[in-house]
Amino acid sequence: MRDAVEGATRLLDGLAGEIAGLSDRELVEVTRCVEALGRRADLLRTRAAGEIDERSSRDAREDRLSAQFGCRNATEVLERATHADPRGLAARVRLDRRTRERASFTGEPLPAQFPAVASAYAACRIGEDAAIYITEALARVNRHGTCSPADIAVAEREIVAAATGDVDAANGEHPAETFSDVRLVTDTWASYLERNGQEPVDEPERFRSLSIGRARDGLVPLHGDLTPEAAAQLQRLLDAHRTSTVRFASDDDADTDPSTPLHDPRTAPQRRHDHFLSILQGAAASASAPTIGGAAPTLVVTVDVHDLEGGTCRADGIDVPIPAALARRTACSGAVQKVVFDERGRIVQLGSRERLFSAHQRRAIAARDGGCIIPGCTIPAAWCEIHHVEEHAAGGATHTDNGVLLCWWHHHTIDSSEWSIQMRGGVPFVASPGWLDRTRSHRKVANHRRGRPRGAPQTPQASQPSQTPQPPRRK
Repeated sequence: MRDAVEGATRLLDGLAGEIAGLSDRELVEVTRCVEALGRRADLLRTRAAGEIDERSSRDAREDRLSAQFGCRNATEVLERATHADPRGLAARVRLDRRTRERASFTGEPLPAQFPAVASAYAACRIGEDAAIYITEALARVNRHGTCSPADIAVAEREIVAAATGDVDAANGEHPAETFSDVRLVTDTWASYLERNGQEPVDEPERFRSLSIGRARDGLVPLHGDLTPEAAAQLQRLLDAHRTSTVRFASDDDADTDPSTPLHDPRTAPQRRHDHFLSILQGAAASASAPTIGGAAPTLVVTVDVHDLEGGTCRADGIDVPIPAALARRTACSGAVQKVVFDERGRIVQLGSRERLFSAHQRRAIAARDGGCIIPGCTIPAAWCEIHHVEEHAAGGATHTDNGVLLCWWHHHTIDSSEWSIQMRGGVPFVASPGWLDRTRSHRKVANHRRGRPRGAPQTPQASQPSQTPQPPRRK
């Protein structure tokens, strides 16, 4: 068999270069033929993956295929042999399990779990993507136990008939002409079976879900169905920070009207995203947050030392490259830890308590600032990060006189935006972008929690020091 597969592979070598020379009609016909060829290749890949999984599941540990190749399980064998996406490999294994003939406890042969899909897939009348989608949906219905196996079998036959074109046109039925049609037919049947043929009248919460999808174009989709109370709570949190009002203190020397609303360049969906991220960061930093391995749920960001400037880094749990600027910012946040490696893989820098503001310092800064210090931003202190006004790498101290509260968005853009922050006597002063204030004068901003300028003295007799005091040196 290996010789036959290698021979077919040699026959295909170089054909890709001829695609550009085809006419429009030839291109469409060749595309159809290539898809038919791909279905046969997918069938072989599914059966091969399933056989490796089957042989790696044997009870005798020394006889398992995975053990013979020095691997923990079938997944590791497949990953090392194919270098393919583990999620795609797992989907192939599940598809093979559901379309493979089985054996009873007494050794008698049993049909596949989904025989109609198995037959159509083996005949290459449906592709791997359709077979996976149909079996995943019906298996989910079966796990929920909302209908009988006979009903699932009827649904399977109807779905496969639509996917392969084996429908009764006389009864007004139409075949699925695209994968979207197959998905629609499958989802319709699955929804019907989940509801047991009736409209749901109670317990809608059993359909609740929340999923983090696969990264696309550097972003990760989030989708699901929330219960009404969850949606209402989230909406209230987002609505609480939807407004934008000026928070500058009155200043006769300023060139702008303190009552003039500030322009926010973000769209409404972008603002909702940033507020949601602030909610998550606030929850992760909370003392009442659940622990992982006895520690707070800390996000670990890793970066190579030569990528710190202009390169990329990675966040634990998400396989998406992100700008290394995040690694520079994360050391200000107690919910995120930065780990820097040299070219040999040795840890050369580790975010630590000396780099992070302590809980006592954070509480003091929160009491002083009340929330994000950028005028117009309403993100509260609990959702903010602490920013070193003078960069720690440039000698800036981790001290209340050098730390200010910024929400995720303003912390994310503080280096590239025109907002400017200065510390005067341990009090933050902010200058607006030039298009808002041509004088670019630094002014105190209002602490909206206390109804007075942030850091303003309690009495008129109190004075502001002209020089920023230096924090005491560590002994």
